[in-house]
Amino acid sequence: MTTYVVDILHSSINFSIKHMMITKVNGVFNSFSAQIEAEQIESFKNSAIRFDLDVASVNTHDNSRDQHLISADFFNADRYPKITFIKKAVEGSCNSFKLFGDLTIKGITNPVVFDVVYTGHVTNPWNVDTYGFSCTTFINRKDFNLTYNAILEKGGFLIDENVQINVELQLNPI
Repeated sequence: MTTYVVDILHSSINFSIKHMMITKVNGVFNSFSAQIEAEQIESFKNSAIRFDLDVASVNTHDNSRDQHLISADFFNADRYPKITFIKKAVEGSCNSFKLFGDLTIKGITNPVVFDVVYTGHVTNPWNVDTYGFSCTTFINRKDFNLTYNAILEKGGFLIDENVQINVELQLNPI
């Protein structure tokens, strides 16, 4: 097994959610850590993967919204400071596969499936092997007790239930 580290400067954990039924709000978690071990990193086969996101690092480029997101109305970061993903299984080919795992938000754990694309391997200018991955999933925020919402005057809701999560990873072996 080889241990890999996430190149934080070239990786991101992003989300988007429909707002007022007409546009999407995008955000990131600026602080996260990962523990990744694998025999074959290109396909995540025979691997152990865990991600921990710092809830208070949420960033939607609107400080008032970010403060509301970490409040008890949403993530309740004081009580639940971490979002965690732990890999359970992998299925598919080495270039495109499904990553099954448990996602825990606000103390509630639900299964999720990421669609993963292995985007390649290069040796960077500092002679370090670098591996790239793009990962996408959708979750229903209500499954994690993220229920805050408001009804719009002309009908519909302020915030959609479905959240798209996109993870862009560059990994380096230790």
